[in-house]
This record gives sequence, structure tokens and C-alpha cells, in this order.
Amino acid sequence: MKQRIITAIVALIIFVPFVIIGGLPFEILVYIMATIGFLELIRMGNIAKYSIPSVMGIVLLWVLMMQEHSGTTPFAWLTKTEIVMLIVLLLLSYTVLVKNKFTFDHAGVVLLSAIYVGMGFYYLILAREGENGGGLATILYIFLLIWSTDTGAYFVGRAFGKRKLWPKISPNKTVEGAIGGIVMAIITSIIFQLIHPIEDTLIGMIGVAIIASVFGQIGDLVESAFKRHFGVKDSGNVLPGHGGILDRFDSLLFVLPILHLVGFFN
Repeated sequence: MKQRIITAIVALIIFVPFVIIGGLPFEILVYIMATIGFLELIRMGNIAKYSIPSVMGIVLLWVLMMQEHSGTTPFAWLTKTEIVMLIVLLLLSYTVLVKNKFTFDHAGVVLLSAIYVGMGFYYLILAREGENGGGLATILYIFLLIWSTDTGAYFVGRAFGKRKLWPKISPNKTVEGAIGGIVMAIITSIIFQLIHPIEDTLIGMIGVAIIASVFGQIGDLVESAFKRHFGVKDSGNVLPGHGGILDRFDSLLFVLPILHLVGFFN
């Protein structure tokens, strides 16, 4: 527990100033975190991080994360969609060149990892830097919803948890804890609305809180499913006591795209 607390404090000291500053420094940090997260995921899939498929995956990840204001992709004659299709073809061709030592399943891991990680971190940048609805208050609110959900689920689950939420995926999570996480997110949302209103109505803020809390917990379960499938305890060890980047940002990777889709920020 002591190591977890120390790591959390150090991580916040490093991360928070970048969030406050925003702009290019924040984007660079997010690209670094996304790249580490991608490498964690393909490592779980037994794909070497120093390999041709890994490089192709990182290129795809970075292209997917490019913001609209950045202009065209590094390959000016290609759109993002065309780059995705090209890398799919290259990865499938690579399975033939190496005589199936790199398999169709491996290609799927690389592609899905790049899209999953890239999608979430793309919207992290958009939530902070977006011209319409994005900004420091928006990203702070989203972080608080996720942290309050985790806190509520943990303490309510420990105190009152009896019914397992999804024992085959995450044995320690309970239905009571999940509900406690949602309630804590709602309370946080109400307090935030009283201090710094973002939505026009309190009902709107509560609706956002419920959506964020539910999908944040789904994101957590998805990450647990990955680790259980690949037989690993943590996605990585870059954060001692906490695991890897994906272990800390699994909820965020689900919450941000959903909140964008419902129009909370754009």
C-alpha cells in the first residue's frame, strides 16, 4: 500500500502540470503514454516490441491519434482510413513472409490494440484541447468521475459487497460495489456542478456521471478480461504498485469515446 501511495503521488506530480499546461507538452505526454500502453498490450499477446509488426502498430497508433487541427497525416496522399487498410494488408502479407510465425491472430492483436489504445488517447487529447466543449474543466471533471467511481466501488464493495459482479473476469468486484461507484460519481457530479457548472442543467451532469461510471467500470472489466485471457497479473510495471499504463487508464479508454459520442465534448 505504501508503494502504491508513493507511486500515485509521484505520478500526479508529473501528470497534473501537463494537464494544466495543455497544448503540445500535454499531447507529447499522451503520445508517450499511448505508445507504452500499446506495447504493454502486444507484449501480453506475445508479440515482440522490437519487431516489424510492432513498428507498424505504433505508426497506426500515432496516425489514429492525430487531431484534426494537425492537418493531414504524415503520408499526405492517404487518409486515416486508407492507412488503416494499408497496414492491414501489410500485416497480412507479413504473416506469409515469415511463414506464419507471425499469425493471423497476432495481426489481430496488433490492429485491435492500436485502435483500442489510440481511440481512447485520441479523445483524451480532444477532451483537453477541443475548441467546442473541451478544456481543463472538462478533463478534470471526467477524471474526477472515474476516480470517484473507483473509490466508491472499492469501499462500498469491501463494506457491503456480497453478490459477485462477474467472477470469471474479476472475482473481487461486486454488484454492490458497482452501484456504490455510480452513486459516488453522481455525488461528485453534483458537487462539481455547484462549484463549476459545465452542463446547463444538474440533470445533464448527473446523466453524464452515470454514463461515465457505468462505462468506466466496463472498461475496467475489459482490461481484466485481457489480462485473464493472456494469463498476466498486470499490463506492465511502469507504475510500481499499480501495474502499467493500461491498468491506470483502462476506464478512461472507454469513458472518453462514449462521452464524445453522446456530445459531452467535441
